[in-house]
Amino acid sequence: MTSSRIVPAATAAALLAGCTVGPRYAPPTPPSPAADTFAASTPAVASATQPPSTWWRLYNSPAIDQLVQEALTHNNTLLVAVANLAEARGALDLARAGRYPSTVLSAGAQYGVGSESDLAAALTGRGAPSPTPIFSAGLDVSYEIDLFGRVRRTIEAAKADVQARRAAEDAARISVAGETTRAFVNACAYAQELAVARQSLGVVGQTLEITVRESRDGTVSDFDVARAREQVASVQATLPVYEGERRTALFQLAVLTGRPPEEISRAADTCKAPPKLARVLPVGDVQALFKRRPDVRQAERQLAGDVARIGVVTANLYPAITIGGSVATAATTLSGLTSPGNLSYAIGPMLNWTFPNTLVAHAQIREARATASASLANFQATVLQALQDTEVALTAYANELDRNASLTVARDQSLKAFNLARVQLQLGRVSYLDLLTAQTDLVAANAQLAASDQAVASDQVTLFKALGGGWEQAPEIQPLPIRDARTGKDITVR
Repeated sequence: MTSSRIVPAATAAALLAGCTVGPRYAPPTPPSPAADTFAASTPAVASATQPPSTWWRLYNSPAIDQLVQEALTHNNTLLVAVANLAEARGALDLARAGRYPSTVLSAGAQYGVGSESDLAAALTGRGAPSPTPIFSAGLDVSYEIDLFGRVRRTIEAAKADVQARRAAEDAARISVAGETTRAFVNACAYAQELAVARQSLGVVGQTLEITVRESRDGTVSDFDVARAREQVASVQATLPVYEGERRTALFQLAVLTGRPPEEISRAADTCKAPPKLARVLPVGDVQALFKRRPDVRQAERQLAGDVARIGVVTANLYPAITIGGSVATAATTLSGLTSPGNLSYAIGPMLNWTFPNTLVAHAQIREARATASASLANFQATVLQALQDTEVALTAYANELDRNASLTVARDQSLKAFNLARVQLQLGRVSYLDLLTAQTDLVAANAQLAASDQAVASDQVTLFKALGGGWEQAPEIQPLPIRDARTGKDITVR
């Protein structure tokens, strides 16, 4: 192509691009605090270091790492998100098809009498014509000139929808990784609480034996024996609760990894205590949080798609120009289809315009603008929710750490008081009631500390989920294939 032809062609393309109607999208600025740090972050609890994408590896637990990888590959909720992404990609391909001509090829064979035969018989005075075979073939081609950008805006919206679905898939990865880690932590924590309860049962059981023996000697009353037995029964009642919660966590962990509930993880089943971090949690900063959180990205992409759809409906205010062409042939024999005398063709533009009644188009524009406005509000709410999730998680984690430290001191002091009470009871310096009180305090302190250990581990997972990491290096998976019962083969979903 010569330069004299290139310039007009480029000018025409630029003019057509400039005719794209509807607002031009600009990414919104997320509402964020003046400081780039989290208000609830303290050096004793969190550091400004960016959290790693595979944050669960901070526990240095091969079992957690393996279970999370299995979940990121086989979890059914994640497979639903992957299929939704494939659906959005199909919609994008459909939108892109609007840039190309549409073609319809037709062919037919009939038996009867055509109108031409009836006319010829009437003109010549002959009788009714005899039925004959009638063969036909045709090709219709049409192409919409995207003068006002309806097709371009449709493609733009479909692209944004694909990116929003991709962000939703990443959000599902975060949830799967977090809940898998939490289920493992809970299984380990309930095993620890069960072990603590059994230790407490041993302590109160020994006290009961001593009480019964002294009751026979007349040293203590039946009331003291009843109190000791009540303490044993109370501790005994907690064992089924902890075992039930442990089994529930194991069942949940199996389902999260795409397995039936009864196929529990051996590593989780044999775990005795929740894993602990060897350092303070890395939380990064506010701006990095917005980049990591897929729900923020999803909300922004949803807004972009809705703004593009304003342009799609705005194009309805203007004429749609379609270049159409058709070629057709009909004959009473197959060989006659190629005869020039039986061939007909037509080509030319077609204009469709709802003018002057544009009430429907204006209503659609108002509807699209309102949808985009709602998406903008949703984006701002999602950003604020991300900040709230992180601040709340940091606060809860910091408070539970303080509580755990206090409970550790309380447990140590309760153990010391119980040991002293046993010695002083033998010396006659304290009553048997004082021993039971010290024992009750020790059992409660042990149970509270074990529960706090679980809460600390669970709060860590909640914080990591709020920070939004865990999707960056996740394995790519494919939607589940559909089985064709007729052929017995799988149909791949792309």
